[in-house]
Amino acid sequence: MSQLLHTMIRVGNLEHSIEFYTQVMGMTLLRKSENAQYEYTLAFVGFGEESTGQAVIELTYNWGTDSYDLGNGFGHLAIGEEDIYERCKAIEAAGGKITRAPGPVAGGTTEIAFVEDPDGYKIELIQKKAMSEGLG
Repeated sequence: MSQLLHTMIRVGNLEHSIEFYTQVMGMTLLRKSENAQYEYTLAFVGFGEESTGQAVIELTYNWGTDSYDLGNGFGHLAIGEEDIYERCKAIEAAGGKITRAPGPVAGGTTEIAFVEDPDGYKIELIQKKAMSEGLG
């Protein structure tokens, strides 16, 4: 069976992004590699390895590029949480930016919140008890 392995996002400050995803979001730095010939560094972060069925995030740092135009095509990453209210408190306490406070989705009952990473990427937190019900 096929498996979603990772989502790649380009970052302007790799160390700052690794710190955010590990210290603020609670992920683990799974591996990091550098390619001097093509001047980029990759770091993979996640809640577990792809070999365990987890999808991870590939942080790509192209040397010398400190910012990107995020455009309007990319939406967000989504993470299931046992308690989005407590998770948002912990994220704020760790210096993270909550852009939408926890609560029901407009027109529905699923509880969500949004966080923003150092490069401006949005991360949706979804209350796990409602994940299988969809966002209605």
